[in-house]
Amino acid sequence: MAQGARRTIGQVTGVVGLAVAVTAFLSVAAVRHGFFDLKVYYGALTWWVHDGGEIYDFLKPGTQYGFTYPPFAALVMLPMAYLPWTAAIAVSVAASVVVTAVLFWWLVDPISRRCGWTRWFALAVALCLAAAYEPMRETVNFGQVNMLLLFLVAIDLLWLLPAGSRWAGVGIGLATAIKLTPGIFIVYLLVTRRWRAAVTSMAAAAGTTLLAAALFPDASREFWTEALWNTGRVGELAFVSNQSLRGVVARLNPEHPSTLAWLALVLATLALWAWRSRAAVAAGDEATGLALTGAVMCLVSPVTWVHHLVWLLPALILLVDNGMAAPVGSRRRRVLLGAAIVGYGFLISRIVWAWEKDFTGLDGFLGSNTYVWISLALLAFLPIRRWRDGSRLSRRWAEPAGSAVESAGVPQLDQPDRRSPAGQRHRIGRALTVR
Repeated sequence: MAQGARRTIGQVTGVVGLAVAVTAFLSVAAVRHGFFDLKVYYGALTWWVHDGGEIYDFLKPGTQYGFTYPPFAALVMLPMAYLPWTAAIAVSVAASVVVTAVLFWWLVDPISRRCGWTRWFALAVALCLAAAYEPMRETVNFGQVNMLLLFLVAIDLLWLLPAGSRWAGVGIGLATAIKLTPGIFIVYLLVTRRWRAAVTSMAAAAGTTLLAAALFPDASREFWTEALWNTGRVGELAFVSNQSLRGVVARLNPEHPSTLAWLALVLATLALWAWRSRAAVAAGDEATGLALTGAVMCLVSPVTWVHHLVWLLPALILLVDNGMAAPVGSRRRRVLLGAAIVGYGFLISRIVWAWEKDFTGLDGFLGSNTYVWISLALLAFLPIRRWRDGSRLSRRWAEPAGSAVESAGVPQLDQPDRRSPAGQRHRIGRALTVR
């Protein structure tokens, strides 16, 4: 048997074995939520379309939960009201799986090409590991839209913006109109001085919001004047699933959480994010800009349920990317890959739920906020990659690096004259350095 055939058989066997192991893990660790959030969407849309009720008046029977998204989200989800329940489940799961596979291809493929891995094998392994990732499995089990929003933002930041497209910002605007929290990426564009993309994103968000208002004036009026401000529809801030800075503060004093302390933490976190984001964009590292902004969104949002932490996936993948790009056997490689393994290990473990009933004491403070600490660590320490040849070619961020990552502070090699043939080859075979 040829060596290539043996390698393929070994890889197929490895993927099947990993899939079986993940399935066994999920059978023990995964909590079945019965597509709870999807039932809320489906019930609200059915009530609105078929029963003549107002969409924001609907509450899932026996709960305090209703439709909390802006009216444009209702417009996007409207076809769901005409589907059978099982078809709605199938569409929700299929959409999450497809956009996850595409996003992972964009982020994992550069690693596989640089390292000489078989590309389909690297993607299959990544998808198996994603299935065990608690925020991902919660997103699917709840029937949430998180991965769809991340995908819209990633189209802008990984493709349209680096290419200088006039359409850059539309994806962010649409995501913001569907669910307000991705609006932090509009702030990201402003902080990093990409004015045209910022204006485009604001125009897209405003235009789609106005479209929804024109089509559904009563629903729009109720959302912007009442439903948006009714925090009781969202859930308890101190609930352990709320892995944001607001959740940390609320768990310190559930009866009277300090708004002042929360705002101080938010301002400090935003300052760190703005500094690091501008550094990433200056280095031509849009992928890290996406990852940092996803992390800060989870931190500063008043409510970040565990399933919202799919926004940390780009940061975890980039940790692996930076680790594999470091010299073999180096301390840097060990630290970065070790951090990725530890972070991923905690984020599949459901560790925060050990303090669901009692989060008092030092162990409660540390343990119940584990995912917050991971988000903070990623925001503060995720490496920023510098492209040697500047922003023009760095827009093709998905290409493999031409050489290993150097340690910060090590001078770069002299670059050849860009007008010469050697200079042209140098521009194509660029290398990464890390700040």
